[in-house]
Order: sequence, then C-alpha cells, then structure tokens
Amino acid sequence: MSGAPTDRIPPHTILLPVLGVAAWLLLGKAGAGLVALLLAAVLLGNVMAAVHHAEVIALRVGEPFGTLVLALAVTVIEVGLIISIMLTGEPNPALMRDSVHAVVMLVLHGLAGLCIVVGAIRHRTTEFRVEGASAFLAVLIPMAVLVLVVPNHVVSAPGPFYSPVQIVFVSLACIALYIAFLFIQTNWHRDYFMPVGAMADAGHARPSGRMALASFGLMSVALFAVVVLAKALAPALQAGVQAVGAPLAIVGVMIAAIVLLPETTAAVRAAAANRLQSSINLSLGSAVACIGLTVPSVAVVAWWIGQPLELGISPGASVLMALGFTVAIITYGTGRTNLLSGIVHLVLLATYIFSVFAP
Repeated sequence: MSGAPTDRIPPHTILLPVLGVAAWLLLGKAGAGLVALLLAAVLLGNVMAAVHHAEVIALRVGEPFGTLVLALAVTVIEVGLIISIMLTGEPNPALMRDSVHAVVMLVLHGLAGLCIVVGAIRHRTTEFRVEGASAFLAVLIPMAVLVLVVPNHVVSAPGPFYSPVQIVFVSLACIALYIAFLFIQTNWHRDYFMPVGAMADAGHARPSGRMALASFGLMSVALFAVVVLAKALAPALQAGVQAVGAPLAIVGVMIAAIVLLPETTAAVRAAAANRLQSSINLSLGSAVACIGLTVPSVAVVAWWIGQPLELGISPGASVLMALGFTVAIITYGTGRTNLLSGIVHLVLLATYIFSVFAP
C-alpha cells in the first residue's frame, strides 16, 4: 500500500473511471479488433484505478483493516467479471471453478513466490508472523477443498457438481469461515497480521477524511466500469480463446490474472520494503476473500439464471493443489523465508500453468 499518495488524487485515477463508463455507453459490446483492444485497455486501467483508491482508503483506516479493504475491492472486481461473462455469450458452467482455482494457485505460488524472491534479493531473509500466515491457511485450505475437491466425491449429483442443497450449505460454510476469520483479523488477534518489528510503523502519512471519501466515490465508479466493460468484452474474449484453440479454462486464469494484477504491484512493493507480512496479508487475504465471497455471490446468480456450476477440479489438479498447500505450510511455518522458498513456489506456478495447456 506504500505506493498510494496521501496528499493528492492522481488525475488519471479520476479520468479513467469516467472514461470507462463513457466507453461502455458509446461503444457497447465489442467484437474482435481495435474496439475490443480499446475496451480491454480501459478495463485494465479501471482495475488499477479502483485498487489505487482502495489503497487510499486502506491507508486511512490502517492495518489490518487496510488489506481487508483491498481484498474486498479485488473480490468485487472478480465477482463482477465472472457474472458479466456468465450473463453473456455461451454458457460456461466451469467458469467460476477455473477462476477460483486460478486465484488460489496464482496467489499460493505466483504472488507468494515473487514476493519472497524480491524480499530475498533485497534483504536475504525476510520475517513475518507465523500466527497470521497460519490463520490464513487454516481458513483457505478447507474453503478450497470444500469448493474444488469435495464435489467430485459426493453422490447427490453426478459428476463434479453439488446438488442445490449442497451448494447452499457450502456457500454458507464459506461465509461462516470468512466471518470468523474477519473477527480474528480485526478484533481478537489483530497483532497476528501487523508487520514485524519497526517496519510496522513504516509507510505514508494518513490521508485526510475528505480525500478518503473522494476515493470511495471514485472507487465505486471504477468498479462499476469494470463490471460493465467486462460484460461488453465477454463475446470478444470467448471468440478469441476459441479462435486460437486455447483451452476454455484459460478464461478463468485470465480473470484471476486481471484481478490480481494491482494486488501484485502492492504486495511486491511491500516485500521490497521488507514488509513481507503486508505482502502475505494482501495475497492470502485476496484468496480467502475470493472463495468466501465469490462462491456464494456467483452461486446466487447461477441459481437465478438456472445455470449449473461445475466445481470439482480434476484428480491431477487436486494432487497439485495438495502439493501446493503442503509447500505453503512448510514455507509459512518458520516465520522466515529465503530465496529457495520463492524459487520452489515459482516452479510450482509454472507447473500449474503448464498443466492448464497440457492437462
């Protein structure tokens, strides 16, 4: 969060939300070509603008609430992207599964590995609070297993699906786990998620209430622009994937990459400043919020439009995810990381990406 100025609002973060809404009103749905590229560029700009304003609000409210604000903003973006694509073009029952799975793997290995490597290059070893990282994993692991693995092993519905009653229960379980985690993060054990030592006091001055309020308004407009632009781009995105012969699961990976792009910037900056705890809060917090809030939200929309949700991942993907969680438990079990840990996570990320194209 250290990159957000606290004395002014950058002009481009004001113009981009307005431009996003205007582009949606003027251009509407995009076919292939320059219009689609233009809308995609504006969409990415609005994602960055939305998270910038979330960073300003986060600096105003302080830790650990700050990273919570960022995680919620990212979740709104992801839910908007998934629902927009679900409501446009050909039905894709596996879209939420692919997106949630991609977020888990990109966070667990890509974002974590990159932050650890950057921290190691700058500081050799970096420290964080084991209690905070363990709390994230204690919630993330059961959420991921309930949503992505258990559907393959129930008998109420054939294939990788939950029955309506089961999806309601799993959605409520995810919400309950997320609420319990929020209570621990913001109330009883706030210290678990604070940066280690003197680094806890590092950062920018606190923004004014007026600036935070302005950022809240602009963030809301930017999030709206992201949702409507995603809906406009959905046909072009699906047509492009089919045209190049890429697996359909790559759409979920693209959604996850778009959602995590601004979080990656903030998390890497924190790691470079020797604040790995903030990086962990941002990355793992995004994954926890993604499952805890995205799954129930998309499940409601899927029920409303009568579209089934294919949730279970393949046996190979389940094994790879189990390996990833095992390595994460080892990585976050000591309170210190080094270059080797980061390289291991990045290799596992490469393995996941390869498996998408060569399952």
